[in-house]
Amino acid sequence: MIVGSMIFAGGVGPFIDVPSVLIVFGGTAFAVMYTAPMGVYVASFKAMGKVFKPFNAQPDELIEKMVELSNVARKDGMMALEGQQVPDKFFEKGLQMLVDGADEAKLVKQLKAEIKSMKGRHEAMQGCVKAWVDIGPAMGMIGTLIGLVLMLGNMSDPKAIGPAMAVALLTTLYGALVANVLFGPMLTKLQGYTGAEVEYRELVIEGLRAIAKGDSGRNIQDQMLAALDPKSQEKLKAAA
Repeated sequence: MIVGSMIFAGGVGPFIDVPSVLIVFGGTAFAVMYTAPMGVYVASFKAMGKVFKPFNAQPDELIEKMVELSNVARKDGMMALEGQQVPDKFFEKGLQMLVDGADEAKLVKQLKAEIKSMKGRHEAMQGCVKAWVDIGPAMGMIGTLIGLVLMLGNMSDPKAIGPAMAVALLTTLYGALVANVLFGPMLTKLQGYTGAEVEYRELVIEGLRAIAKGDSGRNIQDQMLAALDPKSQEKLKAAA
């Protein structure tokens, strides 16, 4: 919509200024780099790419799988869970712990530690994204001051006033775009993905705990359904 408004107002050309781009995007990139270790900074760009992908973990499919595995374990024992196909590595790790004889307390402790570690990694990446949100407008203001200095220092040359004014105004615009259009929404979505991932993994833990205790598939389904919205609950109950 913003690009469309620019085109409608007179084309994209007037809104493109190379010095302004270098000041805001280049300056912000280097400033953000100082806020985190290099490995985290580089990895944050890969994390940003996740906002363009859907969140694939499906709680309803997880519950169905847990019910299936609980029935297998009650019928044939924990060893029968060896090699069972599960949707993700976290689930697979917890299931293997059950096969290897881990008790409920050890299972929960280790998987909770996995969640804590994941949240720490995500927060480090999101810290870089937040730095873009915080520093971008500041770089825009710095660019505006640079443009004003250039403009006021060359008032006698009319040809120099226009480019200097473009730097002064466009850097503010770019800073606002960086914070509010690009990286602000990106940060919100990444935080939402982290919350959804934590909820999903907590659900995995609850299901595996129930299997470790020997609960029936019906009881496991009822316990795990509480984490879903009413529509999903009704869908699963109807399919049962």
